[in-house]
Amino acid sequence: MKVRHLTYFFFLVIFSILSSCYSFTGSSLSPETQTIQINEFINNAPLNNPQLAQQFSTDIQNRFLQRTTLKGTKENPDILIEGEITDYSITPTTISSSVNTPGGNIQAAQNKLTITVKVHYENRIEPDKSFDRVFSDEAVFASDLDIQQIETAQVKLVNERIINKIFNDIVANW
Repeated sequence: MKVRHLTYFFFLVIFSILSSCYSFTGSSLSPETQTIQINEFINNAPLNNPQLAQQFSTDIQNRFLQRTTLKGTKENPDILIEGEITDYSITPTTISSSVNTPGGNIQAAQNKLTITVKVHYENRIEPDKSFDRVFSDEAVFASDLDIQQIETAQVKLVNERIINKIFNDIVANW
């Protein structure tokens, strides 16, 4: 009976220690961290998608404000996130050729959209967690999609993946 009580006590102590180190919301942010400022991301990519910077900025702001308890502010934030889009490119990945047609037309069968974002993250509560990093992702799609389809579906997908990486690096500290 005494061993059983010691076992329960041991697990209670371990559980208490672990729960104080890690919150079950998945956030590794300090409890003192209350406010966040996310500045508009600038589009400095050589190939310019006119809606990309605004769409990315809005999406990343929504992610942090909806999935954390942080409050947005414009003055003296605990966390500052800002950056720039440094690359937006569409390149062929798979080539197909038509041997049966005169001249054997060669065209892209699949294209790849790549977006690269440079992020400055400043944590004023825990300065050692601050960083400057480059995040990039891509999506492969059929070459018969028109530019409108690419910019609505593929850009949204790639933005989502990049924002997930940024969010995880800041909030989950993975």
